[in-house]
Amino acid sequence: MLLQVFYLVYLWLNFLDMGLFYHIGKYFLLLKRVFAKPEKLNVYYKETLKEIQKLGINSMGIVAIISVFMGAVITIQTAYNTENPLLPTYLIGLGARDSILLEFSSTIVALILAGKIGSNIASEIGTMRVTEQIDALEIMGVNSASYLILPKIVASVIFAPFLTLLSMLIGITGGWLAGVLAGVVTTENYVYGIQYAFNPFYITYSLIKIVVFAFLITTISAYHGYNSYGGSLEVGKSSTKAVVHSSIFILLFNLILTQLLLS
Repeated sequence: MLLQVFYLVYLWLNFLDMGLFYHIGKYFLLLKRVFAKPEKLNVYYKETLKEIQKLGINSMGIVAIISVFMGAVITIQTAYNTENPLLPTYLIGLGARDSILLEFSSTIVALILAGKIGSNIASEIGTMRVTEQIDALEIMGVNSASYLILPKIVASVIFAPFLTLLSMLIGITGGWLAGVLAGVVTTENYVYGIQYAFNPFYITYSLIKIVVFAFLITTISAYHGYNSYGGSLEVGKSSTKAVVHSSIFILLFNLILTQLLLS
């Protein structure tokens, strides 16, 4: 099954005339430079803190807003799909919990972050490339790939799990508020459904996925930005490619990780 998925991705990339193996090779060569030994750890530490603020903390607002509304929608839709009197009401809380923990708070949040921080990373590094700031760093003997990209990777991988946990909490709370205010479920039944047959591995599964997704978003976006050449038009195209390709690989690895971790 996984071989079939990889083959479909291969055909898709060749259909877009991207030069699959060429870009894969450049991507891993870039990662080799990114993970080279840092020259000055204190400089990287300061840059990582800045990236945590820019990529992580600044993303909390949009994650919180989307989570509360998605939790509300999931709860109401579950309620309307379980109106059969033979089905217990606590299934509403159970369905909302599993939907939020297993899929929404990892995969959907990752797709949101691909649009927000992915385009930000690609456009920032792309602008530095076309304005020759990266060339200036190279002339000064700085490993520009590591200096510009590694702090972003570390910041994203560290903070993404916190965004996922925040999304879980707010999504379930939003579902409870919507269910109670709409009169489709009581607080007692909703809380019982959340607690019913709870599997703690669901949280671990989501955190593993979001770490992988954060790495993919950051590295793919940085790759497109770092290899931007031309002017502002090319930077815009690189930003678009970063979001599209990050989203595709998030969905691909969502399938792979689900098959590996839940089968």
